[in-house]
Amino acid sequence: MISSVRGQVLAISLDHVVIEVGGVGLAVRTTPATLATLRRGDEARLSTTLVVREDSLTLFGFATDEARELFGLLQTVTGVGPKLALAVLAVLEPDKLCAALAEGNITVLTQVPGVGRKGAERLVIELRDKVGALLPSSNPGLPGESHDQVRGQVVDALLGLGFPAKQAEQAVESVLADGGGDTATVLRKALAGLGRKK
Repeated sequence: MISSVRGQVLAISLDHVVIEVGGVGLAVRTTPATLATLRRGDEARLSTTLVVREDSLTLFGFATDEARELFGLLQTVTGVGPKLALAVLAVLEPDKLCAALAEGNITVLTQVPGVGRKGAERLVIELRDKVGALLPSSNPGLPGESHDQVRGQVVDALLGLGFPAKQAEQAVESVLADGGGDTATVLRKALAGLGRKK
């Protein structure tokens, strides 16, 4: 199994990043929040897992080992494949997901597109006892982000995805004026807004 990759970021797309490892460009599927932390030309390290299918080999990448563990754990639930597992982690940060599973919070889990009430109940039943070890007591790596930090990171991420500077800045300002949030939330809402304007 390929458990991590480290190398220069060659390209960033809406749902994956290409990282050069030993002269080979590896396409790694990941979440918008993780993509927002990457810059073309910089070196990056992602925890990864390789999903093997009859007709494909797909590499999924995560900012932390904890997120990778959750990705694998989610797929032990009946009806949850890699695509849905990644969607869950795209909507819910690992600590929020673990808390929702441990508390049986169906409302939070059904925020994920593709997860209905029955699916959320299944996730809670099958994973409630397994996420205890993954619940973070604290997360020193993620200090509170200022408005300006969030704005800068999300605009940079949108520029990296190929959006024009003015369009990217307007989309971010619109989200921040509407309540804002952390980098991942603002990026997700800005992308949704830009998608509606196409």
